[in-house]
Amino acid sequence: MNWYLEVLKKYVVFTGRARRKEFWMFELINLIISIVLAVVDMSLDMQLLGTIYALAVFLPSLAVTVRRLHDTGRSGWWILIALVPLIGFIVLIVFAATEGEQHENAHGPNPKLAPAY
Repeated sequence: MNWYLEVLKKYVVFTGRARRKEFWMFELINLIISIVLAVVDMSLDMQLLGTIYALAVFLPSLAVTVRRLHDTGRSGWWILIALVPLIGFIVLIVFAATEGEQHENAHGPNPKLAPAY
């Protein structure tokens, strides 16, 4: 849960780097919360909670994805590859799953060398 909260603390921070663990733990917890809210919305016969949550985490999700791309040595603009139907999304997943650069790059120091949460 700390990884999820850490991403929310960096709400719109598009600079720096994000470890794979930070990115994937945020996405996992985000998915779980979205599923729970979808079930609650279906039981209440509305879509209000899920929509509010999706809007609330939209910018943090973009920010952590950009920081993840930075960790792999890519520009944050690579996030736009997701706009290419099917192939773009797959390419973005591959980029997110790729191990980050072991040394300091143009986007900052290796986040693995920073103290754990």
